[in-house]
Amino acid sequence: MTATVRTRVAIIGAGPAGLLLAHLLDKAGIESIVIDQRTREEIETTIRAGILEEGTVDVLSSSGASDRVLAEAHRHEGIELRFAGAGHRIDFAALVGRAVYLYPQHEALKDLIAARLAAGQDLRFGVTAQRVEGAESDRPAVIARDADGQPLTIEAEFVVGADGSRSVAREAVSGSRNGYFREYPFAWFGILCEAPPSADELIYSNSPDGFALISQRSTTVQRMYFQCDPETDPSAYSEDQLWDELQKRVPGTTLKEGPIFQRDVLRFRSFVAHELLKGRVALIGDAAHTVPPTGAKGMNLAVADVLVLEKALRALLLEDDHRLLEAFPETALHRIWKAQHFSWWMTSMLHVAPDASDFDRRRQLGELRSVVESEHGRAFLAEAYTGWPLEGLA
Repeated sequence: MTATVRTRVAIIGAGPAGLLLAHLLDKAGIESIVIDQRTREEIETTIRAGILEEGTVDVLSSSGASDRVLAEAHRHEGIELRFAGAGHRIDFAALVGRAVYLYPQHEALKDLIAARLAAGQDLRFGVTAQRVEGAESDRPAVIARDADGQPLTIEAEFVVGADGSRSVAREAVSGSRNGYFREYPFAWFGILCEAPPSADELIYSNSPDGFALISQRSTTVQRMYFQCDPETDPSAYSEDQLWDELQKRVPGTTLKEGPIFQRDVLRFRSFVAHELLKGRVALIGDAAHTVPPTGAKGMNLAVADVLVLEKALRALLLEDDHRLLEAFPETALHRIWKAQHFSWWMTSMLHVAPDASDFDRRRQLGELRSVVESEHGRAFLAEAYTGWPLEGLA
């Protein structure tokens, strides 16, 4: 038999977007059920990037979603652009008076899960959503199977798809009209290693051999990437070859090496769904859009979506006011396309295209110089990287 449960808001996906939305709705007195096909352990131990905009940190801390983020996150007031053998610091604090924070996404997820469970959230792991029905009715439903494989139906007043880039909810919103899509002709080869940081701030390096990013995770674990072919086999390199490849792409900086305990290849895609809302079903986070990681916009853009949608749901469910919900797509897309442009711009400016000519290479170096040699150019990068004002925080 199919088990049926009822709630005000059904949220598919226990990532940053889904959990933060549930947290903010609860503070407004709106109950929700959150489901995710992964286990709690899988969610909390999958290591992901963690550059948080100042606004994102403000939301997590001021809402009570994370008590640790301000205490444990590392504040970064700039990044280094490295090209033509020299480094150029982009001073966020001096240019726009803001910073970013290094706080890995899985740590933010630990905080969000702990906060939701402590508050009595109906949070169900191992539950697989199969489809969403009745999007244009007053009682849309999530059709799913629970952790034991038994049929489960969640009836709600509103359904939110926060279920990532392979979203089940997207079909109910945009049907066969998938979205605006771009795939890039390169990928990132990423490593996690046991070593101290190689630099105080992140290094974005453009070199004739391709791009490299020298990032951090903690005082003892570092994350680094270099540009590669999307079909690269992660096991094709020895550790010595990986360090050689990274080192030659950041001339002028001596990397601190250590045992490599994880390696992967991350493909580059840009995507925006054709529709973000249909009736009483909405998409947020990676279900609505994905960006290349070069601009550090992924989780931050999801948080921006949440703030817009949460405000609209409060008006809808507490005041029967539909106006903010109707405006949700246009409001969210305004920031989404700005983030898409910035992520594309950083990606195209820093990576070497496989078919790049000598003209392309020299033009790219001219673009980089135009940025670092101009206060306005540096300020544009700093403003976008640290994040535009968030809904409700402006």
